[in-house]
Amino acid sequence: MKPLTCDPAKLNGLSEKLIVSHYENNYGGAVKRLNAITTQLAELDFANAPVFVLNGLKREELIAGNSMILHEVYFDSLGNSGVLSGDLNAALVRDFGSIERWRAEFTAMGKALGGGSGWVLLTYSPRDGKLVNQWASDHTHTLAGATPILALDMYEHSYHMDYGAKAAAYVDAFMQNINWEKVTESYMHCQKQL
Repeated sequence: MKPLTCDPAKLNGLSEKLIVSHYENNYGGAVKRLNAITTQLAELDFANAPVFVLNGLKREELIAGNSMILHEVYFDSLGNSGVLSGDLNAALVRDFGSIERWRAEFTAMGKALGGGSGWVLLTYSPRDGKLVNQWASDHTHTLAGATPILALDMYEHSYHMDYGAKAAAYVDAFMQNINWEKVTESYMHCQKQL
């Protein structure tokens, strides 16, 4: 498991208990699950394995791998550190018209997933050369070739302990705790890959 990058005791509106539980149980569970699947695949006789076994393991490998990665982006996104500025600010204005327009769309997408499951991702698409807000209904749906730089987990485990069915209040708390330094760092890394 990658160490927790945010300090859960210093987040506003998101309890330390919630963040630690989410990190240990959901992120930790994805890492353990991926490790177990990797072991199973290493021991599999591909020439003689039934196709449904191979298909099932590879699907579960994708789900566990993406769950691990998206949770890492999610926790990296938290920390309420820095301000939105510089190249990322300019890119959001370029691609959404304004910061307010980006924030309204991202927040509305999160609230629309309340009571359901999935992710809201701010993703950089090198193919299109722009940032997009992306809806991902589960861990197997992400924009091909793109890199998520901000992730909002909308599975109930991410908010139910603090907010119950009030997913919208959780989204508002998340938006107040974005670590813009980390998000900008991720965006700048994407730019260097071009």
